[in-house]
Amino acid sequence: MPLEFTKMHGIGNDFIVINALEKPLSLKTDQIQRLSHRRLGIGFDQMLVIEPATTAEAEFNYRIFNADGGEVENCGNGARCFARYVIDKGLTTSTEIPVLTATGLMHLIANEDGQVTVRMDVPNFVPATVPFAADAEDEHYQLEVAGGLLSVGVVSLGNPHAVTTVDDVKTAAVERLGPLMESHERFPNRVNAGFMEIVSRQEIRLRVYERGVGETLACGTGACAAVAVGIRQGVLDKDVLVHLEGGDLKVNWSSDKAPIIMTGPCETVFEGRIE
Repeated sequence: MPLEFTKMHGIGNDFIVINALEKPLSLKTDQIQRLSHRRLGIGFDQMLVIEPATTAEAEFNYRIFNADGGEVENCGNGARCFARYVIDKGLTTSTEIPVLTATGLMHLIANEDGQVTVRMDVPNFVPATVPFAADAEDEHYQLEVAGGLLSVGVVSLGNPHAVTTVDDVKTAAVERLGPLMESHERFPNRVNAGFMEIVSRQEIRLRVYERGVGETLACGTGACAAVAVGIRQGVLDKDVLVHLEGGDLKVNWSSDKAPIIMTGPCETVFEGRIE
């Protein structure tokens, strides 16, 4: 059957967005993998699906599938594209759009300059809820990787993240360590691996190896996770500019009990149809 989609990206983290408001979408894992293939399919990091809201608090349900076909809980860059899509397609007249994800309600705010602000979850550092195998909650954990010990901060933004600080993101061993961290036995649901270089208390550089995708040009929840970990470890302030391979995001976390807030751009690339 023909599948209509919109190709979008948030600072290089790319997606296809599918409107399933009127006709439910059901794709098998191998079909999603084929669509995501960058030579044999469309090519994307995640597939975003818009569904009718199943709660009165939300305008839409927001579902995310990684390039490997697995469904995941959250995607910050995708959320910005989701907001831009439903506004541009006339599916909402709201400028603040509540959407329901697998882990709860998320608020998307369309700004006058075309950028979108996403009010994410409150960062959760409790190991069991990440989930992460640890005897007790801590700001630093020692993770056995590639025959050595790696110091990581661990947090959930609706999806799991492990963040390690490096001297230089350009020379960090992301390709070697990322897959090992992603599939580490202490993360039963796998993990997104972040490599953070601290420029100042208000600025970082970041690379992220995403579970089920590999290294991407940007990761919105990864940016929020890195800032949350940095603030928790006492090395960052509440407002941080995050430089990723594909562009910049602004992240604010005002207090331990507050949602973390991310602002950045999003772009529509093209419309398409595929069998």
